[in-house]
Amino acid sequence: MKVDTYQEAKPGSTKKSFWGSLLKHKDASVVLATIILFIIFTIGSSSFLTSYNMFNIFRSTSLYFFIGLGQAIAIIVGGMNISLGAIGGLSVVGAGLMMHTLGLSPWMAIIFSLILGGIAGLTNAILILKLKLNSFIVTLATSFVFTGLVMGVSKGYPYTDIPASFTFIGRQGLLGIPYLFYLMLLALIILWFVFKYTVTGRQLLATGGNIDAARMSGIKTNLMIVLANVLSGLFAATAGLLWVSRMGSATPATGSDWLIISFAVAVIGGTALGGGAISAIGLLASSLMIVLIKNGLIMLDVNVYYEQTFLGLIILFAVAFESIRSKYSGSGG
Repeated sequence: MKVDTYQEAKPGSTKKSFWGSLLKHKDASVVLATIILFIIFTIGSSSFLTSYNMFNIFRSTSLYFFIGLGQAIAIIVGGMNISLGAIGGLSVVGAGLMMHTLGLSPWMAIIFSLILGGIAGLTNAILILKLKLNSFIVTLATSFVFTGLVMGVSKGYPYTDIPASFTFIGRQGLLGIPYLFYLMLLALIILWFVFKYTVTGRQLLATGGNIDAARMSGIKTNLMIVLANVLSGLFAATAGLLWVSRMGSATPATGSDWLIISFAVAVIGGTALGGGAISAIGLLASSLMIVLIKNGLIMLDVNVYYEQTFLGLIILFAVAFESIRSKYSGSGG
């Protein structure tokens, strides 16, 4: 544990101390990049700050947050979940099947889809632990299995008979802010509390930080890996359900582009690829940053075919700033 020692402040050191204090925060880079982007797009487009555009930005940010959270939870124990998008698609088809085909209530669809997501995550965990295989290999394989189930059950056709009561949370809001955003804020607070103040949260971080040391200290690391993968599946299923609520239909293709989004949100947001670190504010900022890139380019009439290029440049900027931050603050990351 690093202990700060007292040093007498020297004249003219106030500015340096301010920036030094700021840069000690691991999520400072992505927060700063997001603020800069927000300012640029606000100046560059008169329609950027309209209530309609802000509503859509906050709604998309909320969805990306849950997608990224599903990946971050798997990463913090030293793994990853390549099948996250496929699990999301599985939950989407499960919800569509329950409501459209079987005519059951939205609550039944929600429960069924969450159970599917949890079982998918548990399956990943069991295969990782019992076969002693790398999580990349296991979840890559299961992603094909889950995708096959999605297409096999749905035959590739969307489920469109979704009750209006189910789309309420995805399309409506309060005080000009979507309900999805409030839901994200609740998840954000819970996430912060769990990893800062609970034993389970600390054990998850310890497992990813150094699994051998965690095991020797009495932590049931296998249980933590199971918990992380189940939660990853649950968050993927939650993202799928919220996606259906927003779109008003359950499309089998949902989740096909979530892999890059999930890693971008998680890693840019301060989740250490080696495990053992996660930032609630970082996940929020990175989700907003990616949405701003997509939305802002449209607002500025930039060719959308260059979207990936701009996204890559922003990611490089965030990573470069993080490297500078680590050296300047002396935190070493």
